Amino acid sequence: MNWLLLSEIVYAIIVILVCLRVVIDTRSNTKTLAYLLLTIFIPVLGIIIYFSVGINYRKRKMFSKKLLQNEDLAKQIEIEVNQYSQNTFNNSPEHVQVYERLSHLLLKDTRSPLTGHNAVKLLFNGENKFPEVLQALRKAEHHIHIEYYIFEDDEVGRSIEKVLIEKAKEGIEIRFIYDDFGSRSIRKKMVDRLRNAGIEAFAFSKITFIALANQLNYRNHRKIIIIDGVVGFVGGINVSDRYVNHAESKALFWRDTHLRLEGPGIYYLQYLFLCDWNFCAEEKLQPNNLFFPRHHADSKNTKVVQIAASGPDSNFPSILFSLLEVISNAKKEILITTPYFIPGESIIDALTVAALSGVSIKLLVPDISDSKLVNAAAKSYYDELLKVDVEIYLYQKGFVHAKTMVADKEIAIVGSANMDYRSFDLNFEVNAIIYDEEIAGQLSNAFYDDILNAKKIDRQAWENRPAIRQLLEKSARLISPLL
Repeated sequence: MNWLLLSEIVYAIIVILVCLRVVIDTRSNTKTLAYLLLTIFIPVLGIIIYFSVGINYRKRKMFSKKLLQNEDLAKQIEIEVNQYSQNTFNNSPEHVQVYERLSHLLLKDTRSPLTGHNAVKLLFNGENKFPEVLQALRKAEHHIHIEYYIFEDDEVGRSIEKVLIEKAKEGIEIRFIYDDFGSRSIRKKMVDRLRNAGIEAFAFSKITFIALANQLNYRNHRKIIIIDGVVGFVGGINVSDRYVNHAESKALFWRDTHLRLEGPGIYYLQYLFLCDWNFCAEEKLQPNNLFFPRHHADSKNTKVVQIAASGPDSNFPSILFSLLEVISNAKKEILITTPYFIPGESIIDALTVAALSGVSIKLLVPDISDSKLVNAAAKSYYDELLKVDVEIYLYQKGFVHAKTMVADKEIAIVGSANMDYRSFDLNFEVNAIIYDEEIAGQLSNAFYDDILNAKKIDRQAWENRPAIRQLLEKSARLISPLL
């Protein structure tokens, strides 16, 4: 009996200490509450879950990655990047200067430069992306850098593998980063085939049994290709057959968006890749003129581009901050497409303020998500938005996987980040921000085409849905920071 009492006292002390750590360590009040509920009401398992997925690794810099070893050189480059960005801003059209705070935010937080003289091409769905990728890969002259969350050993994956092996035989340097969880289908065979062909391939954070939970929780969700430091691809489309829609196929229609970039906007994608490479390959690869070639200004290339990236290695949730800045700056219209909508209080508040200020806001999400729990949690946020006349559309044609935003037909965002806690806090993500009316107009037109295949939520019908559904959705919302 004494041993039982002693064990209860010890466990109570442990719970109190864990709760104190949760309160001190967790930035978000919502996440703090979720972890406290787990710790207190789910004995032992709740504590295990917290230590597996709840520790603030941004604060602890678990994934700290530093590219430049020479401090003097790093300072000199920082000065040059600041000056270049200021020059780009000063010479930009008026609609770019409206977003001065956003450009300064990313420059100060992540040293991501505002770049001019870029060529940008929107690529809708895999059937448009992959031919462009294969064509660009075949033209590589020095190096190919690839970083993907999902890269599958299927028809699309093998078509890219074939070109990579051909280019490796030509002496092209090829570096390949894959997420060990998302790309688990290539671990056994394809990775060996790539390495045997002379291609350097590494898992970003190799999953081992002991560290399984943390490695599953912190995922490299980026989709990046850089070719010769000149051409790049970024967006939401992974390498998989599911992203290609064949006219005769009865498979689920997959709606997604990607970008092809050419110009100095590639520089920060290259920087991100090299940081990630040195981390996972345990190398000290340094910048050089081949990785960062000088781009000659082309009068035909007029797009202003800036890259937003964040993850457990960044000081702040930069992608979240950039979205908040775009929302707060909008004057007329905001168009959002996201497959997973668990935005948290800051995004909800920003959208509410914008809507009440007269901004027209439209949100496109899947009708049926690939996760019932995530779908239920997302629906719990719709009430607040519908009350301020945000229009919410449920995509019917298939699964909408695009992660995009357009504001006032002046600025467009395309990237890998969903509008959810995971993308803002846990995943390594990257978005491209295009300060351009033409691209914003094209993405806006695509949005309006998409809602032709969507069902608009009726506010009154939504409010009258069964009470049990509302209870389940609110319950799912309580653990939404953990999803």
